[in-house]
Amino acid sequence: MAATGGDTFPRSWSYTNESELREFARRPTLGELLKQVEDAQSPDHRTVDVSYGCSYLAPPPVLYPFKLSFQNLSYSVKVRRRGSSLPENLTAEENGGRVKLLLNDISGEAREGEIMAVLGASGSGKSTLIDALADRIAKEKLKGTVTLNDEVLESALLKVISAYVMQDDLLFPMLTVEETLMFAAEFRLPRSLSKSKKKARVQALIDQLGLTTAANTVIGDEGHRGVSGGERRRVSIGIDIIHDPILLFLDEPTSGLDSTSAFMVVKVLQRIAQSGSIVITSIHQPSYRILSLLDRLIFLSRGQTVYSGSPAELSEFLADFGHPIPENENRTEFALDLVRDLEETAGGTRSMVEHNKSWQWKNKNHLKGHKIVRRNSSHRFHLCLKDAISASISRGKLVSGAPIDSNRSSSFSKFSNPLWTEILVLAKRSITNSRRMPELFGIRLGAVLITGIILATMFWHLDNSPKGVKERLGFFAFAMSTTFYTCAEAIPVFLQERYIFMRETAYNAYRRSSYVLAHSLISIPSLIILSLAFSGTTYFAVGLAGGFSGFLFFFAAVLAAFWAGSSFVTFLSGVVSHVMLGYTVVVAILAYFLLFSGFFLSRDRMPPYWIWFHYMSLVKYPYEAVLQNEFEATGECFVRGVQMFDNTPLATVPAAAKVELLKSMGKTLGFNITGSTCVTTGSDVLRQQGITDLSKWNCIWISMAWGFFFRILFYFALLFGSKNKRN
Repeated sequence: MAATGGDTFPRSWSYTNESELREFARRPTLGELLKQVEDAQSPDHRTVDVSYGCSYLAPPPVLYPFKLSFQNLSYSVKVRRRGSSLPENLTAEENGGRVKLLLNDISGEAREGEIMAVLGASGSGKSTLIDALADRIAKEKLKGTVTLNDEVLESALLKVISAYVMQDDLLFPMLTVEETLMFAAEFRLPRSLSKSKKKARVQALIDQLGLTTAANTVIGDEGHRGVSGGERRRVSIGIDIIHDPILLFLDEPTSGLDSTSAFMVVKVLQRIAQSGSIVITSIHQPSYRILSLLDRLIFLSRGQTVYSGSPAELSEFLADFGHPIPENENRTEFALDLVRDLEETAGGTRSMVEHNKSWQWKNKNHLKGHKIVRRNSSHRFHLCLKDAISASISRGKLVSGAPIDSNRSSSFSKFSNPLWTEILVLAKRSITNSRRMPELFGIRLGAVLITGIILATMFWHLDNSPKGVKERLGFFAFAMSTTFYTCAEAIPVFLQERYIFMRETAYNAYRRSSYVLAHSLISIPSLIILSLAFSGTTYFAVGLAGGFSGFLFFFAAVLAAFWAGSSFVTFLSGVVSHVMLGYTVVVAILAYFLLFSGFFLSRDRMPPYWIWFHYMSLVKYPYEAVLQNEFEATGECFVRGVQMFDNTPLATVPAAAKVELLKSMGKTLGFNITGSTCVTTGSDVLRQQGITDLSKWNCIWISMAWGFFFRILFYFALLFGSKNKRN
């Protein structure tokens, strides 16, 4: 919950907090700090190519501030509700359905250099309004218009010039504050900007955010001690303002913070606004000190505006409404309590909504005159949006896009860096975070080693008897399926990064394809280590055939199985958003893969209506590959003369009787069969198992192809399943 307080500073403040705030207040603004970073281009070159670098030229004599306007925003969702009575923001449709109005005809504006705060009780529509302005609601569902400098904002352009800070602090736990911001700079700032200049920008931002003492501290999580809650929140803000966006949206940035931390966060927002940005944030219940930093307020109640104006006018508004604020009472707390009391009455807040409309109408002429004076004096809003953005870039803002042609919708590149740069940065960040938590890979490696040791001791030095053939089949089936089940442990990996990925890609930090490629590349070394560990602990201990070349192929088959299994699990993690549900789905599907692999029932014995699943089984191909590696062209005989009776009721018959029986069988068949005659070779075993249609290398290639196929599906799952918009 946001910090609250009265008109004075709490007496419980320590000297440390006071001195920290004084030092924080003395820090220069973001614009002043960023001007210290050298220009990546010639200072005489006035046309700024944002993809090339960052220009910090002297501002032009006439500034063109930005104004974000929104008119008649309405948004509703269908709900199921029992009973006939409807609350104030729940109405009945003609077809009997019910819709809840989350936003009901909301209008207002926010200007550069100001903080506009959206206030209201829980469920009033604060986050919904922020999402509407930030283009996080599907356009076909949102009614009304959102304009910047009186021009409709297109989604592609909005992503380039804006940033959105979620309520939750979604950060990699084992990266330091400086590393976190540096990786954000690598994503957001163009590669033409040198490493030293990016680092200088990060250092300036760290100082501006008040994070100097925590720069080398890891973010931390439940199991690792890191920075404080207020510092985490400022880091979350920092990664989204590293490119100095024109529009900054924040969803309750002070939620869960103490009074001091909340005030410092809003102080940072004030300086961001003063550096030339429009800051729009939702706040649950601001304290008196926070209220003094805000420029515009919008109070919401059940999706309707009950007050819109400056904090200074709130007292006059409430007095005119017949509810003057008592002396020494916090204005926002009093207003929120009043709204809450009205919501519980029969008429709800309709009277306050109507009073706000009449209040706005009374001040309309004054506001109109104010706008006319501003326009006539400096022609500030006559510049088209594209040129206004270019002018803003010229004075040191927005370094993530690049003008490329005269068309406004495509005048700024969507991404700051090429594909290969994004892949390298993503891989470096993931490796840096993972190597500081070696226990994660250690547990997975330990599970593979323990499984391999158990299999090695259970199937120690198998012989070439009929029982040995049966045991080999069981070993290969279990070994290949184990590789897939071991991959199931990777389910939480992406699920932990899911919302970080959605936040970063929603505003074009990097491409989804870059993430998929980086995710695939960094998984390969770990899969090689796991495959080598499993192969090394089982192959020679079990006594498999083929020597060193056979071992290399067995290793390749295990690696292909790990690759296909890892890709399959990765794809499922992109589709399923819950860990336990993911485990349930993975375990069930892998069980089906094993069932249809050909171990329990050969292909020739399967019902025709299930044969398609046999060819879709990921276990089938590595299983058949290792069987062929073991039984094909080894020259070994697996069943000789008297061994024919080992798995029959005649196994207990004396050996002499078995020899006589073989002679009789030989006479009947027309050739001699002795006790040492080879009856079943490796090729015969393969035919008995129905393994005749694919070579062992083709099985390997198909397994690898399945892996690539699921990686492609993972990309499409991210492309269509992570729009990060309300429907």
